[in-house]
Amino acid sequence: MSNIDPSMFKAYDVRGIYPDQLNEEVAYRIGRAYSEFIKPKTVLIGRDIRLSSKSISEALARGLTEQGMNVVDAGQIGTDMVYFGVAHYHYDGGIMITASHNPKEYNGMKFVREQSIPISGDTGIYDIRDLAISGEFSQADKIGEVEERNIYQDYTRHVLSFIDPKVIKPCKVVLNGGNGVAGEIIPQIINDLPIQAVPMYFEPDGTFPKGEPNPLLPENRTETIKKVKEEKADLGVAWDGDADRCFFIDEKGNFIEGYFITALLAETLLKRQAPGEKIIFDPRLTWANIDVVNKYGGVPIINKSGHAFFKERMRRENALFAGEMSAHFYFRENYFADNGIIPFLLILELMSTSGNSLSELLEPLVSKYFISGEINRRVEDGAAKIKEIEGHYQDGKVEHIDGLSVEFPDWRFNLRTSNTEPLIRLNVEARSKEIMEAKRDELLEML
Repeated sequence: MSNIDPSMFKAYDVRGIYPDQLNEEVAYRIGRAYSEFIKPKTVLIGRDIRLSSKSISEALARGLTEQGMNVVDAGQIGTDMVYFGVAHYHYDGGIMITASHNPKEYNGMKFVREQSIPISGDTGIYDIRDLAISGEFSQADKIGEVEERNIYQDYTRHVLSFIDPKVIKPCKVVLNGGNGVAGEIIPQIINDLPIQAVPMYFEPDGTFPKGEPNPLLPENRTETIKKVKEEKADLGVAWDGDADRCFFIDEKGNFIEGYFITALLAETLLKRQAPGEKIIFDPRLTWANIDVVNKYGGVPIINKSGHAFFKERMRRENALFAGEMSAHFYFRENYFADNGIIPFLLILELMSTSGNSLSELLEPLVSKYFISGEINRRVEDGAAKIKEIEGHYQDGKVEHIDGLSVEFPDWRFNLRTSNTEPLIRLNVEARSKEIMEAKRDELLEML
């Protein structure tokens, strides 16, 4: 019964091209396999705005109900709304139909169990894959039911609870929904805030007329930057296709790395807490986070990147907050899950209460920590190349939390291979721009 391409099942989710790899028949079997493996009673499902998402959602629900599960269909929502819904309403599991920021011909699924604990390659995705391929499912005594539920109101109330809406000062904000699901979510969030919104691409459109919905690509930022300058806006924010990540542009039109947003949010949240709270971040860039977390009485923890690893560590440490360079931001009060709206609200609140612009808030960081930005290079044998470079820099402090990190007194770097492509990803940070550029070029020469 195998006509399912096993390569779609990745370390964190399922991603495949529709309909060649991921289609309604495959979704139906994944629904039955998920039920067989997790044995939930009630599963929440949500979907993004891709053209194939609705029919995949219906087929998935059929597979779940035929195994006797009840389905709560939350309709077209963001990925972080599935995380919220499963934990908030105490459902036994959840599935989001999305290919996140991938091009339009893709679709995919993200799985969680109770409390929105992620299901990764280590905790069940490959078991679900094997069950779906074998097609060996038990027979249910009775078919489950599907109920529709609108969770927007409860979700809006939840994310707004992270700030005091009364302190938000009037401001002008460029908001780029990228034709994804953010265009449906954001208006409900900012409805009662004194924001003059300048919306861009709020019309959800699964054909993604502006290209793949990924603000991390430099070519996808130019329009937002231009708009911020034209409108003389106080802030620019852009979301990816499934709205679980947000990206910031300051009032001068500078794109802000997720690294600096992590440090800024860590400071904001630590100031509200008793000392000793733990903050988690990844090893690609670390100095700003370590210094800020120490300064405000927190405990800095470096962890392997990837949302499943982060959420597991957060639960273990009961961490207050975590941030990845890729702009995934996680909050303890958000059921240890990542969220694409809360960081936007916290930055708005910080600008309002401090009376400073985003560039002024970031000045202490960007003037002290000089970073290369993530540089990708094609390398056929990544592991061998990393070993060679480690040998070259063995007089530094070496760590292998995630790839290779080497630290010297005035500069450090992290090198890691991509999980999905023959790429090496390099990040360099230094105490001065000159050192950063010299060391970046030195490493690129070796790559």
